[in-house]
Amino acid sequence: MSFAARLKDLIGEESVSGFARRVGLNEALIRKYLNGSEPSLAKANQIAERANCSLEYLATGCGYLYRHAEVVDSEAAKLAFKIVYQKNLDEPQLQQLTKMVSAYQYLRTHKKHDGYLDQAAAERFLQLAASKEQN
Repeated sequence: MSFAARLKDLIGEESVSGFARRVGLNEALIRKYLNGSEPSLAKANQIAERANCSLEYLATGCGYLYRHAEVVDSEAAKLAFKIVYQKNLDEPQLQQLTKMVSAYQYLRTHKKHDGYLDQAAAERFLQLAASKEQN
């Protein structure tokens, strides 16, 4: 996958102009990158930091898309559920618990610039995670 394709994935449903404002770059420059130009390391790092994306993922496609979003450990989640509720967790419950913990972790680490929680971004994150899981 190219840098342009990874950037397009990172932008998701957000407008290019909105994304450009969020990462502090000119919209024309973001469009240039979407059309195949490669950014300097400084510009790629700026995009990665402000979009909370792993620079490794943005530059190479390896690693995790989001820097601060943690992968939920299924075994630890099952045991935590069992400890709290004193019963076993079935697969649909585990999937719901995993989504809830993932959403919580995302919200905790991706507050808007004004300090508020970004529900729409968290929902996009879960959709992206689900689509990556299906592939």
